[in-house]
Amino acid sequence: MMQRKQLAIFMDNTGALLMELYNHRIVSRNIVFKSKENEEFIQYHYLKPLLSTDKQWHQSAYYRELADIIKNYEQVVLFGSSRAKKGLYEFLETDHHFRNIRIELVTTKKMTDSQIHEFVLNYYK
Repeated sequence: MMQRKQLAIFMDNTGALLMELYNHRIVSRNIVFKSKENEEFIQYHYLKPLLSTDKQWHQSAYYRELADIIKNYEQVVLFGSSRAKKGLYEFLETDHHFRNIRIELVTTKKMTDSQIHEFVLNYYK
């Protein structure tokens, strides 16, 4: 039996928790939104567009980083309580490379780590 490549991304305003479902277990990693406002800021060594603000530019780089990961999956659920997931979804909608990937948005309340894991397991049951 061929297993689908499934990914769940819990998003808030500071970062994304990526969880891949593999043999009924979750493999996860964090990606932090890099900006001047947080200690994880990284100085990029390439030019940003002249017409964009620092925040827009960093957010676009953050979405591109997530998009590079998402393109390797067949099913993706973006969930969380913040509006960050909608921004990523709109970013992905503009790129034709993501048309064959089933991406769903789910709004949830604030969740603990165990609630996040339970949500992912139940979602992909």
